[in-house]
Amino acid sequence: MTAAKKTESVKIPEGYQPSDEDEKFMNPIMSAYFRKILTDWRDDVARQTAETIEYLKGENVSHPDPADTAAANADRQLELRTRDRLRKLTNKIDKAIRRIDNGTYGYCEETGDPIRVRRLEARPVATLSIEAQEMHERGERVRAG
Repeated sequence: MTAAKKTESVKIPEGYQPSDEDEKFMNPIMSAYFRKILTDWRDDVARQTAETIEYLKGENVSHPDPADTAAANADRQLELRTRDRLRKLTNKIDKAIRRIDNGTYGYCEETGDPIRVRRLEARPVATLSIEAQEMHERGERVRAG
């Protein structure tokens, strides 16, 4: 049985809340919990993408008034940027699900240490611990400054 099938078949107890202190990190229930969060999020993003595509299909950017045409073009550009962000987010979500499958989900890519559960709940696609993320951001500010 693949790792994906293992976490897909695990029943998450009603009211389950993962904990850094009370259970083994990324045990089957915790992994299944985060898989569900990620797959639900991916489904929501897919729905939003479909809505954006329908909006763009129905949008007529040719108006008699040049100001209306410009406004419609600006709206279209915003929708296209939104769609691109959603595509990138979907890729991040898919990568996070693959990390669950291969047993690396929830571990910092820099240090190898577990990422706190609360951080993963707030940002399920996180690949760095808060400490590693802060070091990364400080490094970017130094290079940019």
